[in-house]
Amino acid sequence: MRWIGVVLTLLLAVSCAGPLDPGTGSEGTGKTKQRETQQKKGKVEEIATGLQVPWSLVVTEQHIYISERGGAIVELPREGGKWKRRQLRLKKAVHHEGEGGFLGIAAHPEFEENGQLYAYHTYRDEGKTRNRLILLKREEGVWKEKQALLEGIPGGFIHNGGRLGIGPDGKLYITTGDAGKEEHAQNRNSLAGKILRMNLDGSVPEDNPFPDSLVYSYGHRNPQGLAWTEEGVLYSAEHGPSGDESGRDEINRIEAGKNYGWPIITGDEKRKGMISPQYQSGEDTWAPSGLTFLEGKLYIAGLRGEEVRFFATGKKESGRIFTGKGRLRDIVAVDGTLYVLTNNTDGRGSPKKGDDRLFKLAP
Repeated sequence: MRWIGVVLTLLLAVSCAGPLDPGTGSEGTGKTKQRETQQKKGKVEEIATGLQVPWSLVVTEQHIYISERGGAIVELPREGGKWKRRQLRLKKAVHHEGEGGFLGIAAHPEFEENGQLYAYHTYRDEGKTRNRLILLKREEGVWKEKQALLEGIPGGFIHNGGRLGIGPDGKLYITTGDAGKEEHAQNRNSLAGKILRMNLDGSVPEDNPFPDSLVYSYGHRNPQGLAWTEEGVLYSAEHGPSGDESGRDEINRIEAGKNYGWPIITGDEKRKGMISPQYQSGEDTWAPSGLTFLEGKLYIAGLRGEEVRFFATGKKESGRIFTGKGRLRDIVAVDGTLYVLTNNTDGRGSPKKGDDRLFKLAP
């Protein structure tokens, strides 16, 4: 009977293996072997409930701020306590439809002194759906728009991008989706299907890869995650094709001026002058949204995948550490801790009593 145990062990090993296919992240990437592991689970703490279609998460010294897609910011004391929902006073109304609405937020590098947040939201202009980037400041209990930094970003019912991040270079990075029109991604004159880079005042940095352009990288479908390693290397998380061709979600190492291939190549496909992903999901689907970095690993919040998955940056290793809470929209690493935001009330999930929620993980 000893051989039965051996066979069962082998079958179990095969069934637990993931479909992940990492590449080298350079032109002409091919498949390589991927090791799937299970990271040891740490403490999980639920710190907020009752959120309404939350999208983005910011952790400051004193507070946690959460954007809600309908058009509000939830404020939660970092050390615990009841949260408050703060309203917005904007010059153009939030258009909450489909995947659009009040999306990414990011704290100004001098937030503790000036109390300013960058925000990205969908709006309507002359019958068309657009996205815009603004600067907010809380005054008299309301977040007021102080300045519009960028408007007219193509938007749509789907693929609005919307993630914001301040890089180690002190610049603001913005992800934009292709707005459901694939041709936008390869057009460098369009702001859609891109990762944009700007100075904090909204101007174009002199060292951007294309003269007088905010475009930092292009050929993106719908990137919704940004994270930097300790060495300052930028990564993005991006949704792969939908429908019958679902899967092939991507983790990309982002370099200035590079073309990441959408819609011409996906997954392991390659073409001269285009960059293939560092990791891709194969036939599986993660639908990655938020992305963060902690101690040599990238962590994604998966929507359809409904898991926090990690990717080692120094070796070919991946696995999952958090499941069972439904759709996950954003994830942020602060002081060795992961904050994870669920997204079950967005119309695509199956909300339970108390959704949506914010969790604190000690990986």
